Amino acid sequence: MPRKMIRLMMATAFVVTTPIAANAATCAGNSQGLGVSRTVEIDTTGGPGFGFEHYKAHDFLQAGEVVLTFDDGPLPSHTRTILKALAEHCVRATFFPVGKLAVGYPEVLREVIKAGHTVGAHTFNHKDMSKAKSEDATTEIERGFSAVKLAAGTGTAPFFRFPFLRHSQATLEHLATRNVAIFSTDIDSFDFKIQKPQQIVKSVMGKLEKNGKGIILMHDIQPSTAKALPQLLTELKAKGYRVVHLTSKDHVATLPKYDETVAGSVKGMPAALSSRPTSSVVKTITSNP
Repeated sequence: MPRKMIRLMMATAFVVTTPIAANAATCAGNSQGLGVSRTVEIDTTGGPGFGFEHYKAHDFLQAGEVVLTFDDGPLPSHTRTILKALAEHCVRATFFPVGKLAVGYPEVLREVIKAGHTVGAHTFNHKDMSKAKSEDATTEIERGFSAVKLAAGTGTAPFFRFPFLRHSQATLEHLATRNVAIFSTDIDSFDFKIQKPQQIVKSVMGKLEKNGKGIILMHDIQPSTAKALPQLLTELKAKGYRVVHLTSKDHVATLPKYDETVAGSVKGMPAALSSRPTSSVVKTITSNP
């Protein structure tokens, strides 16, 4: 990323507040469950970037802390299997759904939200933003947020991850003006390439041993990830890692133009959902006892 953009992010964003909730990593009904050790709230003003693979502006994780993230969903079978594993360990994650899948499976996305996980966005069609024309890229990003909000039926986080982890200067600047935080990764599972669940676990744990902490990138559309997650969570607990849950200070403010476009193109979903103002949604932050 250009140094100018990094300086801009550091200067304009209140990155992470003090923890708004903290608890021992315990899990009722599962003595080996991870639990959530810390919940943090991110002020996305100015479009801060997270994840040291691309954005080195903000280092907020302590040694031994991890953030679990999932891209590209939702898909009913795999996403629900992942939700089950997360629930059994009493941990919460951040999901970056693709807009067209979100409106295709709104009931699954609502299950993600009901379980207490944080939901951002990942464009509408999962296109490479580094190759898109500026106007097309803006449309992809904004339609993604509008679609996720429509499917969710409630406000979602101003969190975004680029497909293929590729950005352009124009898209970075656009997201900064929209006060959307951008997430890269520290630990890439490469679960879209690795087919054996045990190899995914080995890959993630090996990188964590080297880095000591990090934002972990996985995909909830991958069957191998759904199968690997129970073992991965068990390994994280055994090695003493602690899960940090990310939340946002505000909901994303979607744009009416794109809300209307998405609502008009989706059959079977009431258009009224897209006009529900974020201010009408009460955001409650909870943690495990």
